[in-house]
Amino acid sequence: MSSIIQEAKFTCALGAQQTVLGIQGAVPVIHAGPGCSQRQFTYLANGSGYQGEGYAGGGQIPCTNASQTEVVFGGEKKLSTLLDSAFKVMKADLYVVMAGCTAGIVGDDVKQVASDHSSPAHPVVGVDTSGFRGNNYKGHNIVVEGIIDQLLEEAEPKVRRGLVNVFSVVPNQNPYWRGDLEEIKRILEGLGLEVNILFGYGSSGVSEWYDIPNAELNIVLSPWVGLGAAKLCQRRFGTPYLHWPVLPVGLKDTSEFLRKVAETLSLDPERTEKFILAEERRFKRYFVSLGDVFTDYAAYLPYDLYVIDDTAYGLGVARFCTRELGMIPQAFFVIDEPPQTAKDLVAENLTALDEAWKGKVLTEPDNAVIRGVIEQRIAARQTKSLILGSSWDKDLADETDNILIYHSAPVTDAAILNRTYVGYTGGLNLMQDIYTGVFDRHAVSNLTHGETSRERNTYRPAAGSNCN
Repeated sequence: MSSIIQEAKFTCALGAQQTVLGIQGAVPVIHAGPGCSQRQFTYLANGSGYQGEGYAGGGQIPCTNASQTEVVFGGEKKLSTLLDSAFKVMKADLYVVMAGCTAGIVGDDVKQVASDHSSPAHPVVGVDTSGFRGNNYKGHNIVVEGIIDQLLEEAEPKVRRGLVNVFSVVPNQNPYWRGDLEEIKRILEGLGLEVNILFGYGSSGVSEWYDIPNAELNIVLSPWVGLGAAKLCQRRFGTPYLHWPVLPVGLKDTSEFLRKVAETLSLDPERTEKFILAEERRFKRYFVSLGDVFTDYAAYLPYDLYVIDDTAYGLGVARFCTRELGMIPQAFFVIDEPPQTAKDLVAENLTALDEAWKGKVLTEPDNAVIRGVIEQRIAARQTKSLILGSSWDKDLADETDNILIYHSAPVTDAAILNRTYVGYTGGLNLMQDIYTGVFDRHAVSNLTHGETSRERNTYRPAAGSNCN
């Protein structure tokens, strides 16, 4: 890991304001210095596929804009005034007060201020997301656990058979979070379950958070993000949890995940297998239709695999590309700074899948360093490669004439709506984009039309594709 990060692929803990905005009906209230909130939004919304402000994002987010006065005398009074004003002009089902560095340094108690202002008409929770607490993955955990701890403080569980909560991807940090969560919800509902997906347009919003204590099971789809929330629910409400560290991508991992869920909840095996087999049949039909591409253009297909992603999403796509597409592992650069246990889990999981992954799971948050390493390896191997990265890797892909799929932030030259790379649908989407990339690079189309790559110095991505 480099000592100075030139191109970080995450923000500070305050970036979890986007976690709050990912909850339908929730509004973040920021207690921080001028510009802090806007910088988070610029990177995690505009810089992650132009995902828009939504109801209360961007310049609409209430903020104290703490100044020298608040540093000297404290800012709790100013925060109280801001909350009272927010109640008048911003309708919400939940307000989440978030402390930035200024508040954290001077010791303002945002949790107490939130508690003093909270009422049935205006529920408020407060969390310390000072930038020095860590990155926005950790900020996400702080927000989720804070909401459960404070909003549900007096909740009494009334367990409902077949209800599950899902703790998984980080809103906006994962550019495809909306589509991914909708796909996760779809496949779980296919088993006959009722799903609190908690975030995104597939969620009913804050009402699902009130429903958390009533779940029969919590599902954690990540090596570490969301695990603390599941353990908190177990302590508070007695809810068991299934920790499935692989965000499933494609046929094999998705089917294994669904069977594990069905086994854990003792679901009807006949219904489970009927749904899984129908999804697998659909997947295989589309997969087989790529046969002409595989046979006719084998010399142009990518075989080496480089993954630049967080532990959750990166693990899922690394397994899919290795296990189902037969790609050769070259490197997986972990960018979310997870705890050591999560790093070890990812490395062990991939090595158990394919020994070729041994020693190739590397922790490096600086994309400039990552790019240099990949450039050297590609030059040494002279093999067609797939790079799962971000907009910062576009020049690398262009210069080495290899395929790039946008799979992590920042994404600054594509608009992302409900795209997904998770589940059965996500596996098909990923294959489609990978092999469209062969033509985007003009390796095949140039031969077809008798042109050379130098005669065509631009290329146009296929419609609906984010390959580069």
